[in-house]
Amino acid sequence: MLTAYVPHGSSLERHPVPPDGEVPEHAVWIDLLNPAPNEDKLIERRLGIAVPTREEMQEIEVSSRLYVEHHARFMTATMMCNSDTNVPKTTAVTFILSHHKLVTVRYDEPRPFMIVGNKLARHSPNNVSGEMVLMDLLDAVIDRAADILERIGIEVDRVSHDIFEPENGATERSLPYKDILKAIGSKGDLTSKVRESLVSIGRLLLFLANEAEGMRWPKDTRLQLQSMQRDVISLSDHATYLSNKITFLLDAMLGVVQIEQNNIIKIFSVAAVVLMPPTLIASLYGMNFKHMPELDWEFGYPMAIALMLTAAVLPYYFFKWRKWL
Repeated sequence: MLTAYVPHGSSLERHPVPPDGEVPEHAVWIDLLNPAPNEDKLIERRLGIAVPTREEMQEIEVSSRLYVEHHARFMTATMMCNSDTNVPKTTAVTFILSHHKLVTVRYDEPRPFMIVGNKLARHSPNNVSGEMVLMDLLDAVIDRAADILERIGIEVDRVSHDIFEPENGATERSLPYKDILKAIGSKGDLTSKVRESLVSIGRLLLFLANEAEGMRWPKDTRLQLQSMQRDVISLSDHATYLSNKITFLLDAMLGVVQIEQNNIIKIFSVAAVVLMPPTLIASLYGMNFKHMPELDWEFGYPMAIALMLTAAVLPYYFFKWRKWL
């Protein structure tokens, strides 16, 4: 789907372009979502640039993601998708700056595109250009990453509280171990994806900063670039902190599970030791030898029961005294 955004007064109007149509002359932002081959060709004829394919966008070499060709700047970044669902993922998005127009090529729908599209539809500067739209998109991507990391931090704190400070007592938890481990794993996966996106955006901002002088960007735009670079660095550091905390929680959770397993095994071991003397006594009096004085004694049976109870109670209190229980 090809969509062109054209300035109209103090806003950007959204114009879907049919496959056999033409891109409006004054469009400052051209968005390609799951582009068809004929839409790629339309942009190539209109702007004289080659639109990268999906396979080219997914390459990880920096030289394949950030380059200049025919006076157009090609920048591919990794962005988050479906971060509010159980199946978050990353997707490659290409930004192309050419003749003050911005072309975006994407095969998913990251939320910043919707946010910026709605924002510019309400209000945009009178002299809006592709560079301004690009800055708004990058700023929205960074804000979105910050929101995701903040949400991850809150959920990680909740998991930490459930591990170390159960609500219903020292031995009861609101979530079973399986659910806690799943929560830790999902937060770790989401954090790694956000960190990957931030590293990609950081490289893109560095490339833009190096190219800003050649594109003769105004000083305030370059200052905004520097501010976004600082934000990306701080968010990357925060993502690293969350990754370390998640790793610690995973180790702690496995340690708690091991301790409780050891406690269960200890209970069985103590029970076996406690019952061993009574079993020995019962075995002796179950031999039924002919010459056993206690068999003809009136108090022989009560004495055997008392011996078994004593043999069970004494080891129990001995273990309590040694603090093994």
